[in-house]
Amino acid sequence: MQLNHILVTTDLSLESLRPLQEAAELARTNDARLTMLTVVHHAEGAPTNSPYAPEMTDPDIEPRLEAAREAMRELTSDVHGLDIEVVAIPAQKVPAAVERYAVEHDVDLLAISTHGRSGWRRLALGSVAEAIVRHSSVPVLVFQRPKA
Repeated sequence: MQLNHILVTTDLSLESLRPLQEAAELARTNDARLTMLTVVHHAEGAPTNSPYAPEMTDPDIEPRLEAAREAMRELTSDVHGLDIEVVAIPAQKVPAAVERYAVEHDVDLLAISTHGRSGWRRLALGSVAEAIVRHSSVPVLVFQRPKA
């Protein structure tokens, strides 16, 4: 498998950074690009049922996207010898946004981390990682939560 572009997804939590060092090593070894992506929740919609009403957008979305990019720059600052592109995109559904980004940007490998939730928490919160794995057309490398 030729790796030219590796994508690491993050929700900006420390748990979601587990794939970063390994993905960076893969990128170095394969002379591949490395991109870190986060999806910022962005609610869109029409303010009324009128088809002529303009869509409402989150007025704070641009500052939130820039804050996410800055957070990723800080989180990747200890990865040396590799220029990591940081990308923040707005979307309502994280798995669909990740898949769309991966396809549109010719990603060869997607590296994600699970939070390791189980039972009621997983049922109530769902699993973004699982949805990405199920629907991705790009190979996915999943980093599980370490056993305690």
